[in-house]
Amino acid sequence: MNALRNSVRLLGHLGEDPKVRRLESGKVVANFNIATNEIYRDSNGNKQTETTWHRLVAWGKNAEVAEKYLKKGKEIAIEGKLTNRQWEDKNGEKQYMTEIVINSLLMLDKASN
Repeated sequence: MNALRNSVRLLGHLGEDPKVRRLESGKVVANFNIATNEIYRDSNGNKQTETTWHRLVAWGKNAEVAEKYLKKGKEIAIEGKLTNRQWEDKNGEKQYMTEIVINSLLMLDKASN
């Protein structure tokens, strides 16, 4: 059961092209988001879609793959873990962000020929 602790698996579509940075340390990091959709019927029997956006962070080889192959609208599956960050903005107010750090990434769209 330890493998299930802080484990996230999502399947969704990219909402933007990845933003890739190369840090002074030489590490590569990519930030992007995906949308997941839940489809259900409301109390009147009407089909409803609820979209949730998730912030993703990829490091190293996963970031390089994201930079090379991922584009807005592509469907991907990811496995990773939730992380929380906090910082003070320029006004001295605390800011919080929850992200998913990607451990593995699978591209689901067929490659264009």
